[in-house]
Amino acid sequence: MTELSRLSGRTELQLAVEAARDALADAHMDASSVDAVLTYHLNDSAPVNTVAAALRLADPVWTNEFYGGGTQAASILGDAAMLIDSGLASTVLVYRALNGRSGKRMGQAALRLGSSGNEQFTLPYGMLGPVHLFALAAQRWMYETRATERDLAAVVMRSREHAAANPRAVLRTPVSAEEYRSNPYVATPLRRLDCCLETDGAAALVITRAEVADVVRPGSPRIHAVVRGGGPGSTTMDKAADVGRIFSAYLAEPLYKAAGMTPDDIDVAQLYDAYSFLVLQQLEDFGLCPRGQAGAFVRDGQTGLHGSMPVNLNGGLLSEGYVHGMNNVAEAVRQLRGDGSTQQVPDPQVALCTGFGGSYGSAAILVRG
Repeated sequence: MTELSRLSGRTELQLAVEAARDALADAHMDASSVDAVLTYHLNDSAPVNTVAAALRLADPVWTNEFYGGGTQAASILGDAAMLIDSGLASTVLVYRALNGRSGKRMGQAALRLGSSGNEQFTLPYGMLGPVHLFALAAQRWMYETRATERDLAAVVMRSREHAAANPRAVLRTPVSAEEYRSNPYVATPLRRLDCCLETDGAAALVITRAEVADVVRPGSPRIHAVVRGGGPGSTTMDKAADVGRIFSAYLAEPLYKAAGMTPDDIDVAQLYDAYSFLVLQQLEDFGLCPRGQAGAFVRDGQTGLHGSMPVNLNGGLLSEGYVHGMNNVAEAVRQLRGDGSTQQVPDPQVALCTGFGGSYGSAAILVRG
């Protein structure tokens, strides 16, 4: 990963190339080994072919870029694994680079009806961006489960607690319950502290055949299972039959089936936390805590380093930074290798990673090498 900041002073291409070179160095490989490059973006990144050229990769090289945000964070691992399993590639470089604070900012929207026919029905009611749709989902879920702002505050405070030990984290100052309650609302029930950061930075991963990894980087985690999908409404949550039901409610069962595992097998979770309430829902949907008890589960310290289910030990997207979920996946890799740079879970064997963007999302299970 590059430095995470609010003003990188560099182009997305420079960020992408730096992260890619660092990932290759970490894997003890060089650019000549790479025969595929994948990325995802929202028209806010460096084109994949430009990055491949800047790295001076040998031709021919398989390149592809997916339009999308957080939904791709876990599923792009599956895309890379399928390239390798099919024999189309041997080593795949995956990156996400953006100037999410100093460049194109997702949270900003023009006060106009826009060109989309659907927008005429949502913009007049304040649906200007992702936070408003997620607030709608959060409000409904909290009503149904009787979750409170105390539960949301617990997620935010735990995120900062984890980030405090992380030198990469943009926000490392602890947050008290009183400070949380005094924070302004962005869209009820979500306060500013409930929303992920807008960040400049890049993260990259190197994915290769297991027999190669065992030689060049012993102990590298395996991609064990990946699923992608969602329910009715997809990312247009205002049209969903059940706006309070997010991707994890649909993907948990197929993920465990594909992995041949149960929730009891998970040792550490890196959950997509674009908004605080998503952590609570995913904990329950993936069976990592009892239904209706996610808030108490977090408050009791169960998602901390020494809890029964450590979650987002890097501080997550709420505190470390927002690289559209790839920084969370990178932390899962570190944890399974035993070199978590912030807080290290003792001897983890299985990690859950997720990506999300509405009712649609993805999830991956990584296992220790």
